[in-house]
Amino acid sequence: MATTSRRKLGRRQARDLDIEIGFLEALLRRDPDYVEALQVLGDDYSDGGRFDDGLRVDLKLVALRPEDPNVRFNYACSLALTGQLDCACFELERSFDLGYRDIQWLQQDPDLAALRKHPGFRKIRARIRALKSDPITGN
Repeated sequence: MATTSRRKLGRRQARDLDIEIGFLEALLRRDPDYVEALQVLGDDYSDGGRFDDGLRVDLKLVALRPEDPNVRFNYACSLALTGQLDCACFELERSFDLGYRDIQWLQQDPDLAALRKHPGFRKIRARIRALKSDPITGN
């Protein structure tokens, strides 16, 4: 599924984003495993509405850092943005298993808007409630 609709950016913001993307892409041609550059590029692709490109970057990051809960969370976001909601639920669960705990952001992240309406999100809601009531991790 090709998903490319630019989010609401002003003209200047869109131009600046395109410049940053071009710079990061060039940087990654020289060092394809530069994790920090990949993370910024993935965010930039999503900000620019290039969700399939963001998914490709997040998949590479998962290969480079499979046990990083934030990488798994971002991968879940990319899956949600590309309409792969069952896979997004699975990856979000995986991010919890690895230690992701920014529950407040998870509940408001616009990338997960469609996922929060998906039936598979019920299990995630139950985990959120359990995490909130846990005196060690709870909010």
